[in-house]
Amino acid sequence: MGNLDTTNVLLGIMAGVSVLEALVLIGIGGLMMYRRVMQLVEDLEARQIAPIREKVDAILGDVKTVTARVSQQTERVDHAISGTIHRVDETADRVKGSVREKVSQAVGVMRGVRAVITSLMNSDARNEEPASAVGRM
Repeated sequence: MGNLDTTNVLLGIMAGVSVLEALVLIGIGGLMMYRRVMQLVEDLEARQIAPIREKVDAILGDVKTVTARVSQQTERVDHAISGTIHRVDETADRVKGSVREKVSQAVGVMRGVRAVITSLMNSDARNEEPASAVGRM
């Protein structure tokens, strides 16, 4: 029976070594696969992604330039519109003042004419009253 115990121990050791060998082979195979995949990724990046990235960077640069120009033009248009509105307001105030002045002059002339007519009518009425007063006596 002593031989059987030794055989079992040796079989256990051989099984453990086999498991270790399998793990080492899996590790080495995994490492080799990882290296190959990484090489493929680097090649793909160099051939496909790098040129696309350069194009995207160029497009982004153009977009930034266009955005800056649009912003500048927007500021210019806003400034021009603000200036125009200010000038229109000034012109409206001038026209309003001028119209008010002309209307005031016209009203003054009309009041003067009315005063003259009223004065003439009152003077005619005064001149007629003594004549009619004389006739009554």
